Amino acid sequence: MKRLSKNAALAVGAGAVAAAALATVLIVGMASRGEESSRTDRVAAVSGAPSPEASAGVGLPVTAEIAEARYDAVIPALPAAPAGIDPAATQIGTLAVDAVVSAEPGGVPVAFLAGKNFLDEPTTVLVLSQRDDGWSQVLTPARSSLPSEDPGAPAQTAGWIRTDTLRTTTPVSQRVVIAVGSQTLSVIDGDGTTRSYSVGVGADDTPTPVGVTGYLQARYLDPAQGQTEHRIQLTSLHSTASDEPFGGTDGGLIGIHYNRTNTGAVSHGCLRLDAEAISAVDALPLGTPITITE
Repeated sequence: MKRLSKNAALAVGAGAVAAAALATVLIVGMASRGEESSRTDRVAAVSGAPSPEASAGVGLPVTAEIAEARYDAVIPALPAAPAGIDPAATQIGTLAVDAVVSAEPGGVPVAFLAGKNFLDEPTTVLVLSQRDDGWSQVLTPARSSLPSEDPGAPAQTAGWIRTDTLRTTTPVSQRVVIAVGSQTLSVIDGDGTTRSYSVGVGADDTPTPVGVTGYLQARYLDPAQGQTEHRIQLTSLHSTASDEPFGGTDGGLIGIHYNRTNTGAVSHGCLRLDAEAISAVDALPLGTPITITE
């Protein structure tokens, strides 16, 4: 895993403070993030009558506590992402406000997605489907369980949000497919044009998860990790073999990043690329689907 440095972790708290609040969501538990801070340092309380814009008549609980579905959160009520996602049928969505997340359309909120991410940028999600009654199924960057406690811990979770909490939705025009066996990363354009690159994958004891689709959720430079030229590309996917393979506080995220050693089974689960390949991924829009196969 490519861990978040202390500076990047602290940015989580700063970004969350700047998030636009959903009318029915009050932030009550914000704390500065450091290396030893809790996974549950941000809590939202859903209070009062939901606004028509936020709930479209759906009755939310008058009082409830729900955690933010961010990269390092573990939220047992979040379902695993559905199998067989067709990336070509998805859309890239950008949140306008904090959005409550339910396990099913119209269900009890189990989490919320912040309107802005830890970089103080609008949160991007991958939209799997949209219903006529105003609910959208999206992938989330949180976990539902830890591998140390659940051998079947999924690499990717999903949930339902109100469609009107999305500022924009854009059809997917490009996607990434990583084949762990052949150690290739392919960028596939809408017209079928494919550019393929060699990729370093997880070692035997810290394998890269396979048989799953996630998305690019954020990207940033991190001098503390020697990444001053090529931005780290964070996916929404997590290790299914270890809680924190890199020993950091990133929630076992699968990252895509530059490394001089970029071939073979050499990483803690992340995907290592050379300069040309990481530049190709960096040029893709956030929200681009990432499918990892055997």
